[in-house]
Amino acid sequence: MRGPVNPRELLLGSFRAAVAAAAPAAVLPAHLPQPPRGRTLVLGGGKAAAAMAAAVEASWPADAALSGLVVTRYAHGCATTRIEVVEASHPLPDSRGEAAALRMLEMAGELGADDLLLALISGGGSSLLAAPVDGVTLKELRQLTKALLGAGATIQEINTVRKHLTRLSGGRLARAAAGAQVLALIVSDVVGDDPTHIASGPCAPDSTTCADALDALRRFEVAAPPSVQRHLDACAAGSIEDTPKPGDPCFTRVDNRVIASAGRSLQAAADYLEGQGIRVVLLSDRVSGDARTVAKQHAALVRTLRARGPLALISGGETTVRLARHAGHGGRNTEFLLALATAFDHAPVAAIAADTDGVDGSEDNAGALLFPDTMARARAQGLDPHACLAAQDSYGFFSALGDLVVTGPTRTNVNDYRAVLLGV
Repeated sequence: MRGPVNPRELLLGSFRAAVAAAAPAAVLPAHLPQPPRGRTLVLGGGKAAAAMAAAVEASWPADAALSGLVVTRYAHGCATTRIEVVEASHPLPDSRGEAAALRMLEMAGELGADDLLLALISGGGSSLLAAPVDGVTLKELRQLTKALLGAGATIQEINTVRKHLTRLSGGRLARAAAGAQVLALIVSDVVGDDPTHIASGPCAPDSTTCADALDALRRFEVAAPPSVQRHLDACAAGSIEDTPKPGDPCFTRVDNRVIASAGRSLQAAADYLEGQGIRVVLLSDRVSGDARTVAKQHAALVRTLRARGPLALISGGETTVRLARHAGHGGRNTEFLLALATAFDHAPVAAIAADTDGVDGSEDNAGALLFPDTMARARAQGLDPHACLAAQDSYGFFSALGDLVVTGPTRTNVNDYRAVLLGV
């Protein structure tokens, strides 16, 4: 084994490699086109939007027309000179994001056939660009989003609802561009990397319908506000125009291009660990489902493979957590890790679970670390890991042990990263 042998450093090093592989400054410039005959308008939103805008400015010819507006999460902005950056709320939308989205629609509608709309799309854009349709208020949209999140809906299911309730999503930004060339550069935060699900697909055809949105609300037992119910019912009945579908002429000059994804970041982490002499089993970049269930599946693999170390199990994707009424503090990554710890009397592994955007749930950490002595250190402090898991207080558990992973905003987002070290 070469380089660092400390499990903490191995895990954090692999996470840093995964995040670096999705950094806009590293991945975006190669995808930029030549400037068009007309002007270039940059519009977009997401946790990576400001960093993507800065990467465009750094590579765009100084004598070529460039202007625009992007929206990112609070504290995720960075310095730009030609593209305006607005910070707004995530995961629940606010009036700043709504106002910016309405401005974007107006700006896109002014483009001509010789112009280019360069759309910068990344995870979080659904909330950051949430301008509700007529008759639905921002407060109602916030309530609906919060209810779906709390019910454990996946991002695809949440976006199926939001695409039919907001003005830019579900291909509507491309439709507003009035025949201009459209290139959407996308940092993917969804399992499968389908552009229609990333930030609710502002420039992608939408194969879902208002009837699908109504079905999602029924399945998760979420009561829609009367205004939302009326809009979706009217849309399902055909009396209100739905989102543009595959084959719609508005997509004739549209290119949706994924430039960063979980799969590429997992490979970068695998390369890092293999460079340290650790054999890697790359499980999947599409792991989804309940965080505790995913932890049980990983625990079963550990029991099967623990004698074959040194070995690293790597996975990505996005798990979910169904929040109890009196839930504590934590996110899906710390919940996964605490559930993994409680699957053993003495955890025979070191592991990391963290979100590549630097924010796990609503707390200030990206995730946490687990070590073979975690359970012993917890009990020495009077912490009951099973009780903490039952109370959904995974943040408090790992915070007390000093094992949170805190990075601050990474300004990218390719979903969750998990690595489990055996025999190291």
